[in-house]
Amino acid sequence: VQLQASGGGLVQPGGSLTLSCEVSPRTFSAMGWFRQAPGKEREFVAAISWSGATVQYADSVKGRFTASRDNAKNTVYLQMNSLKPEDTAIYYCASSKLFGVVLPILYEHWGQGTLVTVSS
Repeated sequence: VQLQASGGGLVQPGGSLTLSCEVSPRTFSAMGWFRQAPGKEREFVAAISWSGATVQYADSVKGRFTASRDNAKNTVYLQMNSLKPEDTAIYYCASSKLFGVVLPILYEHWGQGTLVTVSS
């Protein structure tokens, strides 16, 4: 399984970005988004079930971020609104046979990451 994340960039505080993660081949796995800021451990951001019907968020992004997926396009998305400087990190997508898990070790496959910088 290969995961290709994209969509990162520089955005001002309060701005928005949408990250994409293309998965090949098609997977029925749950998908997760994680992020890692400089000097910090990788942390859970969101998880979405294989159908997309169920999504779980970290408290730090709840109400601002929205995860979704389009299985016809083998792509998972992370819509990020009201971005804050503390959201600055490399964002990773990952796949897991389990839904709702927040530990990185429980995700089998990882994308290469895409950098999000929130700064004025």
